[in-house]
Amino acid sequence: MKIAVVGTGYVGLVTGTCLAETGGQVMCVDIDEAKVEKMKNGIVPIYEPHLDVLFERNIKQGRLKFTTVLEDAIKDAELIFLALPTPPGEDGSADLSYVLGVAKHLGKIITDYKVIIDKSTVPVGTGEQVEAAVTEELDKRFGKDDPNRPDFDVVSNPEFLREGFAVDDFMKPDRVVVGAESERAIQLMEKLYKPFVRQGNPIIFMDVRSAELTKYAANSFLATKITFMNEIANLCELLGADVDKIRIGIGSDARIGKRFLFPGIGYGGSCFPKDVQALVKSAGQVEYDFRILNSVMEVNQKQKTIIVPKLKAYFDNDLSGKKIALWGLAFKPDTDDIREAPALYVIDELTATGAEVVAYDPEAMENVKGVIGDKITYADDHYEALKGADALVIATEWQIFRNPDFMHMANLLGNKAIFDGRNLYNLDEMKEYGFYYTSIGRNTVTPS
Repeated sequence: MKIAVVGTGYVGLVTGTCLAETGGQVMCVDIDEAKVEKMKNGIVPIYEPHLDVLFERNIKQGRLKFTTVLEDAIKDAELIFLALPTPPGEDGSADLSYVLGVAKHLGKIITDYKVIIDKSTVPVGTGEQVEAAVTEELDKRFGKDDPNRPDFDVVSNPEFLREGFAVDDFMKPDRVVVGAESERAIQLMEKLYKPFVRQGNPIIFMDVRSAELTKYAANSFLATKITFMNEIANLCELLGADVDKIRIGIGSDARIGKRFLFPGIGYGGSCFPKDVQALVKSAGQVEYDFRILNSVMEVNQKQKTIIVPKLKAYFDNDLSGKKIALWGLAFKPDTDDIREAPALYVIDELTATGAEVVAYDPEAMENVKGVIGDKITYADDHYEALKGADALVIATEWQIFRNPDFMHMANLLGNKAIFDGRNLYNLDEMKEYGFYYTSIGRNTVTPS
């Protein structure tokens, strides 16, 4: 199948590469000329495990190509994926200007039947807006009754990709959701995704509006689950209970499940914050007060910096001149994505008190430098960040942080204090090594 993917951000690049891997002829288009040139030369512009192998293979075999010219990308394509940014506007609603701008452009240039697929996360009703934008331009070109007027369908095909696992999620999806109301489009989408569901996972067809809402509902539910567990963790600290034991106790219930029950310093990234906010905004537009999600946003915002008051209390409310080591900058491990990363909020709070922050992250440091520059110091490795530090804060649960040399850490730290926002370490082990150790929803360990 011949496929165009408009936009080579995280979703677009993974989508295009994985579709090429199953034999599709994929042309990705982006307006960033420097980025397109790099991709043509085999340089992957994002960090995502295993993506580089598929990317290089499909470029070499001629199935994955790149261009800055939309006309070239869609000329022979049967399917056109719109994988464009939908950033939150000032009022919290999703900004559809990129999506609708491309839709208008498509209306000016398509010459034969196309399936236009919204892959971006978009509010309910976007499919109708895309259809209207394309139709308006076709009306200008052909009128309504011209036999040469090309036909098209608009489909919603939301992505459910976890950063750090995106290739596996695309190649072996739990489900594929397709919102389509044309038999012709349904048949093409079924043909496209059939290689990915050979083990029997479903392709779920529904109307376009339901597909659009399914994406928001899924992410908002997961954000709610995370936030509920963080609330339980905060209560545990006040009541003297252990959140780890509670997590195991409730996660064993099949109705609840084990996933997304790990407490921490809040969720971040490109999806959950934006999607929860957008769903609340959509609800407000039809005069529905989505009270649960309003609470989720409020709690999560506070949770991102919940470790800072613990630091202040430990240092008698004076962090001025203290050197704080920070492990982790990305919003989660196995990605370089720093959008809404809790670490950035922690940095803002710490530096505002006069503390010096020395940070290390395996992948995200260059992205952070691009946002905050020399506001903090960047270490070459995680141990270097500890040299002479008054405390360590852990903000991202990278594997490299899970089993460190604690004796070496104790020798490097000027003060053996760890403030763990991801609950990486065993309390008994921390006591054995003589650390002051505080985490989320568990008892604080103090040196004997």
